[in-house]
Amino acid sequence: MLSGSDTGIGHALAKYLDSLGFVVFAGVLNKDGPGAKELRHTCSQRLSVLQLDITNTTQVKEAYLAVSEKVQNAGLWGVVNNAGILGFPADGELLPMSTYRHCMEVNFFGAVEVSKTFLPLLRKSQGRLVNMSSMAGGVPLPRYAAYGASKAALSMFSGVMRQELSKWGIKVMAIHPSGFRTGIEGTAEQWDEQEKELMENLPAETRRAYGEEYLLGLRNYLLHLPSQCAPDLSPVLAAVLHALLARRPQGLYTPGKGAYVPLCIFCCFPLWFYDFF
Repeated sequence: MLSGSDTGIGHALAKYLDSLGFVVFAGVLNKDGPGAKELRHTCSQRLSVLQLDITNTTQVKEAYLAVSEKVQNAGLWGVVNNAGILGFPADGELLPMSTYRHCMEVNFFGAVEVSKTFLPLLRKSQGRLVNMSSMAGGVPLPRYAAYGASKAALSMFSGVMRQELSKWGIKVMAIHPSGFRTGIEGTAEQWDEQEKELMENLPAETRRAYGEEYLLGLRNYLLHLPSQCAPDLSPVLAAVLHALLARRPQGLYTPGKGAYVPLCIFCCFPLWFYDFF
């Protein structure tokens, strides 16, 4: 069972696992959207598209019932919590509280609810729980306070669940990809709306402290973000596949160029050196 299959990594992963012969339950935010339609059109009959807004308790329960009916007593081999949002990348002081809450609601609470709901099926099969965190969830990165905090919470949840669920043979893994072009960056309309909310809620003193030039530069940073991200998602897909199938999967995967280096520096060097880096 895979959440966030409308676009990006989730969409590519649903197609990839289907091509390998998996029975895929692809949860989507909009079952009538273009991503869902493409999955139905291009994938095999084994793939089922499920309406799944992970922040909607009713939809999570309905997805669980639909999957339970299909797998019966065999259980479910894997749950991949992939659905997530980025939020407007800006300094933590500038971000409105709504951005922090929204990131936590989707990236953390939604993933936790899906995990808790589907665990009975994983227990039957001694299966796998794979949580798509982020490089920003393992090391502090400027302008990702809201997103990074929510992914850090997901990573910690993964670590604790890895320890607690081991007595049932359930293996839990966290994926910390570096920058990939996934579609999580959102649309121009969404950014306009979030930027407007950010600017309207800034106190005059804060606006003066940062300066208009810096604030306008946030939009330029956003526009150049996709060009700094890798278009080839195959390292992430390979990591998830290994997490699902390996006899001894790693607790943490860091696919992508540069994902492992900042983590090593953060863990092994003084904090002042990491901050300078």
